[in-house]
Amino acid sequence: MNFDAFLFQSFGGPNQESDIIPFLENVTRGRNVPRERLELVAQQYRMLGGQSPINEINRDLIRRVQGAFGERGIELPIYFGNRNFTPYVADALEQMRADGKKRAIAFVTSAFGSYSGCRQYKIDVELARQKMGPDAPEVVKIRHYYSHPGFIGPLVSNSVGALKNLPDPGGAEFVFTAHSIPSSMAETSPYLRQLERAVELVLKGIRESTGVTFPYSLAFQSRSGPPTQEWLAPDVSYQLASLAAKGVRNVVVVPISFVSDHMEVIYDLDTLAAKTARYLGISMARVRTSSDSPEFVEMIVDLTMELLDPSRKPKSLGDSNDLNGCTETCCPMHP
Repeated sequence: MNFDAFLFQSFGGPNQESDIIPFLENVTRGRNVPRERLELVAQQYRMLGGQSPINEINRDLIRRVQGAFGERGIELPIYFGNRNFTPYVADALEQMRADGKKRAIAFVTSAFGSYSGCRQYKIDVELARQKMGPDAPEVVKIRHYYSHPGFIGPLVSNSVGALKNLPDPGGAEFVFTAHSIPSSMAETSPYLRQLERAVELVLKGIRESTGVTFPYSLAFQSRSGPPTQEWLAPDVSYQLASLAAKGVRNVVVVPISFVSDHMEVIYDLDTLAAKTARYLGISMARVRTSSDSPEFVEMIVDLTMELLDPSRKPKSLGDSNDLNGCTETCCPMHP
């Protein structure tokens, strides 16, 4: 298939302290979140100097991907567009049009299928294209990559490495964490199914590397909905308390649904969950995410080549019949 550009899509984040509230207003638009709640969340960003780690992580990843494209002879300039803050996806598409680009491959920094992790990124693109008119560049999104070896492999090696940071690695229990979403959203998306499959693949890799079958559980984090709304549970801190009550004292936490060590990993796990673990007397080791590994960059190159050459066999650890998971009716917007 003919493509002449590459669109790197991500969530976005503040670049400086004055950006924090405008960014949070973008994230929560239409959800009637009180200003007091925004100020509370803003404190998390101020702890890191007023900026989100995701910005430099993404810029570094783009540089690495562009270099890998050059090594492979892939002549696609990379455009960067966010959902919630500059540079916006609409700005990226406008620049594409100004540069004469007609058709782009889009990579999203979310490995799983859900409304917020997949469809909303597609909607962002379509809304921008509608405003641009008939000469707007076409955009084709890369498939879900939750089972790709470039995503799973680094989590396996990082998990094995994290075990060494515990006083009793052999007695460790693994807690995989994922971003919580409303249960009603989970029922209409492949999110849970794909999460469970990814957890199985990481555990399989750990078992093959260590020879040990570790006990594990799946917990959730970063809930942002009202108490009256049912979201995926248990929360990671509740799960740690449950393990402590059973006598578990060594825990490896794997942020399975995140591709980089951004705010939700640094604050929700390295700050809140770590504080809970210390209070409970648990030694906790948090696993690094995948995006800083060479394998992750190679995965992006591989997924790009899948679209450039449709005859290319997709890479997947296991069943390759459900790689995308998208249907016409999946992942509707929650009321």
